[in-house]
Amino acid sequence: MTMMKYRMSRRAALGLLGGSAASVLVPVPGARVSAQTLDKVSYQTNWRAQAEHGGFYLAAANGIYKKYGIDAEIRPGGPQQNPSQLLLGGRVDMIMSNSFEAIRYAQENIPFLCIASIFQKDPQVIISHPGQGNDSLAALKGKPILVGAAGRNSYWPFLKAKFGYTDEQIRPYTFNMAPFLADKTISQQGFLSSEPFAIQKQGGVTPLVHLIADAGFENYNTTINISQKMVAEKKDLVQRFVTASLEGWAEYMKASPANAAANAQILKDNPDMDQEKIDYAVKVMTEKGIVLSGDALTLGVGAMTDARWLSFYKTMTEAGVFPAGIDLKKAYSLEFINKGVGKA
Repeated sequence: MTMMKYRMSRRAALGLLGGSAASVLVPVPGARVSAQTLDKVSYQTNWRAQAEHGGFYLAAANGIYKKYGIDAEIRPGGPQQNPSQLLLGGRVDMIMSNSFEAIRYAQENIPFLCIASIFQKDPQVIISHPGQGNDSLAALKGKPILVGAAGRNSYWPFLKAKFGYTDEQIRPYTFNMAPFLADKTISQQGFLSSEPFAIQKQGGVTPLVHLIADAGFENYNTTINISQKMVAEKKDLVQRFVTASLEGWAEYMKASPANAAANAQILKDNPDMDQEKIDYAVKVMTEKGIVLSGDALTLGVGAMTDARWLSFYKTMTEAGVFPAGIDLKKAYSLEFINKGVGKA
C-alpha cells in the first residue's frame, strides 16, 4: 500500500525551481516498484479531507499512483491555506482549483494551467425550505438568500443574469446555519454534499436543494491545476499523475469495498469527518452526476472541452465577471485527458 505522507517535500523535488526529479522507469502495471524509483508529486486540495477528494485518496491508498511510478503526497487544505499562493511560491506541484481561477491566471498572465476537471458539475447549491414556494431557482427571484463573499464573485453574477436576481436579495452568509433554520422564508448557499446533510441532522429539515450547475452554470470544479513549467519539463510525469488520479476517481465512484482504505485515510486526516458524511457525499455525487455526466460519459473521468470553456467564458463575460479579450487557451490544456479513463 502507498503510504500518505504529510511532510513538506524539498523544493528541488518539486522541480518548480529547476531542480531535477528522481529518474524513474515507468513500471509495468501490477509490477512491484521500489521506493527509490518513485517520482514524488505533491497535490494540494482546497479543503480538509472529505469524500469530495476521495479519488485522489484512493489512488494513493490502493497503490494506483505507485503503479505509475509516483509517490503522491495528498495535502489537505484548510481555512488558513491558499492553494494558488502555494503553487505560485513553488511549494507544491499541483493544486485543486476551478475554471474561475484558471481564467484569472490567463487574465493576469500567470503561467498556470488547468489540465483536468474531476467534477463535471460544480456542486454549489442554493438550499430552501419546503412548502414556501421556493421550488426552483427561478422562484427565488427577489427573495432573501444567504450568500458568502466568494459566491458573490462566482455563481451570483450568473444567477443575476439568468434569473434576474439583484444584490438587494443578498444576506451575509457566515457558514452558520442557524439563520436558515430560524427563518423558513430565507434560502442559503451550500455545497451539495455538505450543508444539506448538516441541515437534516441539526434541524430535522429535509431541504430543497437547487444545483446551480443544472441551470447552466458550467464552471469546472475540483480540477488539477499546474505550472506551465512543470508541464513543459515533466510531461510524462504529469500524464502519469493525471491518469492515475482519474483511475482512482473511476474506482472511488463505484462506492465499493475498495474505498475502505481511502476513507480510512480521509477520517484520519479530518477528525471532524465521519463515515456517514462520506457515504452521503458519495451518494449525492452519484445521483447528481457530479463526476460522471456530460462529456465524462464519452471522454472519460476528468473530461474538458474547448466548447465548454468557451461557453463558460462567454457566459461569465456577459455577466460582468471577466473582461473580453482574454486568451482562453492560456487557461487550460486538454493534452492529458479525454482518453476514456473510467467512462461508462
